[in-house]
Amino acid sequence: MMFQFNYNDGGREAAGFKGKTGDCVTRAIAIAAQLPYREVYEALSEGSRNQRITKHSTRKSSARNGVNTKRKWFKDFMTAQGWVYVPTMAIGSGCRVHLRADELPQGRLVVQVSKHYTAVVDGVIHDTYDCSRDGTRCVYGYWVKP
Repeated sequence: MMFQFNYNDGGREAAGFKGKTGDCVTRAIAIAAQLPYREVYEALSEGSRNQRITKHSTRKSSARNGVNTKRKWFKDFMTAQGWVYVPTMAIGSGCRVHLRADELPQGRLVVQVSKHYTAVVDGVIHDTYDCSRDGTRCVYGYWVKP
C-alpha cells in the first residue's frame, strides 16, 4: 500500500527561514515530535557546532546544511527526547522494509532513507516532496516514541 503525501515544511517558513536548504533532519523531527522548527533547528545547530572534528568531518555552524546523524551527540539528543531507534536493515541483509504504509508501523516516525530523513505520521509522508519513489525506497531505520 502506497503512502499518502502531505506537503509540510515543518514550520520552517513560519519560523522566518527562506529558500531551500538541506534541513530534512530538522524538518522531520519538528513534524514528528510536534515541536517548533526553530527549537529543533537551534538544538541541532548546537550539536553540530560542538561535535568533535575528525579528518572526515568539518565543523558546521548550523543545521542548515545537514546534520551528521551518525554522531553520538545526535543519538543522545533523540534518546533524551524519548525516541528509540529501530533499525530495519543490516550489512548484507538487503532491503526488507520500504517506504510504504503497509511496511511501517502507525504513529509518529522519523524515518531514515538513503541520504534523507522524512516524517511519517499514521501512514502519511510529511515532507517537502514525495520521497517514497513509488513505494520502492528502502528504509534504513526509524525513530519512534514507544
